[in-house]
Amino acid sequence: VQLVESGGGLVQAGGSLRLSCAASGSTSSITVMGWYRQASGKQRELVATITRTGGNPVYADSVKGRFTISRNNARGTMYLQMNSLKPEDTAVYYCSLWGPGEKYWGQGTQVTVSS
Repeated sequence: VQLVESGGGLVQAGGSLRLSCAASGSTSSITVMGWYRQASGKQRELVATITRTGGNPVYADSVKGRFTISRNNARGTMYLQMNSLKPEDTAVYYCSLWGPGEKYWGQGTQVTVSS
């Protein structure tokens, strides 16, 4: 499974970005999809998850009400809509897919929010 993120960039505080994660390869065993982020000097943290069927989205408290995770299985793509961005959202964002005994990562996309 290969994952490629896109959509990162530089945005002012209060702005929006939409991240995409395109998956290729065999994803039939994948059960959960999610986005992580890692700010400079900090540990990677889980931002949001969604099941393969599109149910049960879960968000970190820090992004609740501002970020929305979604997926389009037919297109093999997952999204993270980020609104009302804050400088503390600045990080490298990674998409990940996982299932029993396996986990895959994208290469990451930089999101920078200026104040």
